[in-house]
Amino acid sequence: MASALKSTVLRHIRVPISQTLTVNGSRLTAVRLMSSSHDDHLDKKEVADRVLDVIKSYPKVDPSKVTPDVHFQKDLGLDSLDSVEIVMALEEEFKLDIPDKEADKIDSLPLAIEYIYNHPMAS
Repeated sequence: MASALKSTVLRHIRVPISQTLTVNGSRLTAVRLMSSSHDDHLDKKEVADRVLDVIKSYPKVDPSKVTPDVHFQKDLGLDSLDSVEIVMALEEEFKLDIPDKEADKIDSLPLAIEYIYNHPMAS
């Protein structure tokens, strides 16, 4: 009985793992919950594909200019308000909340992918 209870409890324990990412000189802090339950976290390719789709569908973006390493302002000519709107679209797409302090740092596709991939609630 104790063994079965222990096994059941351990399947549902989630341990926070904090990590600071540096991508293109910007530092992001991500917390990912590690679990023994083999949760269905998104794989990086799926995240990248969905982020690409969100950015390509943004009205002010020419989809032909979107590449895996595109910078929102330098490469796409977007302003800071556009970047905020893209982050909001990403929050909606992945059903998560990105704090303003972290959202301000997401100014390129690689940063968006890394942040979302490492976010424990992304779905």
